[in-house]
Amino acid sequence: MAYSVLGRAGPPQPRRARRLLFAFTLSLSCTYLCYSLLCCCDDLGRSRLLGAPRCLRGPSAGGQKLLQKSRPCDPPGPTPSEPGAPSAPAAAAPAPRLSGSNHSGSPKLGTKRLPQALIVGVKKGGTRAVLEFIRVHPDVRALGTEPHFFDRNYGRGLDWYRSLMPRTLESQITLEKTPSYFVTQEAPRRIFNMSRDTKLIVVVRNPVTRAISDYTQTLSKKPDIPTFEGLSFRNRTLGLVDASWNAIRIGMYALHLESWLRYFPLAQIHFVSGERLITDPAGEMARVQDFLGIKRLITDKHFYFNKTKGFPCLKKPESSLLPRCLGKSKGRTHVQIDPEVIDQLREFYRPYNIKFYETVGQDFRWE
Repeated sequence: MAYSVLGRAGPPQPRRARRLLFAFTLSLSCTYLCYSLLCCCDDLGRSRLLGAPRCLRGPSAGGQKLLQKSRPCDPPGPTPSEPGAPSAPAAAAPAPRLSGSNHSGSPKLGTKRLPQALIVGVKKGGTRAVLEFIRVHPDVRALGTEPHFFDRNYGRGLDWYRSLMPRTLESQITLEKTPSYFVTQEAPRRIFNMSRDTKLIVVVRNPVTRAISDYTQTLSKKPDIPTFEGLSFRNRTLGLVDASWNAIRIGMYALHLESWLRYFPLAQIHFVSGERLITDPAGEMARVQDFLGIKRLITDKHFYFNKTKGFPCLKKPESSLLPRCLGKSKGRTHVQIDPEVIDQLREFYRPYNIKFYETVGQDFRWE
């Protein structure tokens, strides 16, 4: 018995049956092709929403030609909508910045901080040398210029002062140098108000030699000033020294130190010998490093004696073609002073020197 495409018995109708069978088969093929395309499009849309690579899952034979340029997907796995499936991966984080980056928040570059240590004096004592030598140490970052905050620019505020400082890491010390602080009456109190834990470095030198050096520097800028002898005495015959002249007054170290000891204990003040800084720079810098609480890295191998200038210079760093020496203004030949004047000044400074030695517990042997 013949059957129709609907499965019912009936009279044989071969031509009609063939037509119905063809139409039914074609309908099934079209339906399958549309379903395949819809599934592929759905995968594409989902990939875009989740940020996944554009890929297709098993295109059908009918859609093979249309989608032949698309690459295959990764091996199948649970979709984000399925329970227990891992969430879609987040967008990749930016690569960490290198230490040389200029990004202000980079921990490698650090933060601008108020100084924990100050070179407060004295002028023409050797402060620039100490600053340049200690800057070699990797645990110290120092301001190269003199900000004069605690004597001339205090009204600008601590935020302004902080903005001048170099960036430092937590493990580094911020340091600045302004030699006039030592003889500024208000400086100890102002520094104490900033931080009572501030470490203070004072570079001292034979006060007579220091005064002559101070005068020599001034003379190079103002050649018409009076003679050293004329400025040093109120009455040369009677040997009355003019202690109001700044070049003389700075060397009265014991007098100025009294103001500092009202605010800071002696243990927080380190005195560098300007003379030993020339003859034994490594030894003096070792004591400075100990005072700052940092490892002794600056040693004899860092110095050589410059005979032309008459003081030590830093040896050539690996990154430089020339050795690192102080500027042309350092190491000037002093003006010639009458030996009798020098003797009179030594006698003037003697009581101040002795009191200074007793207070700090060191004999600098200036007599």
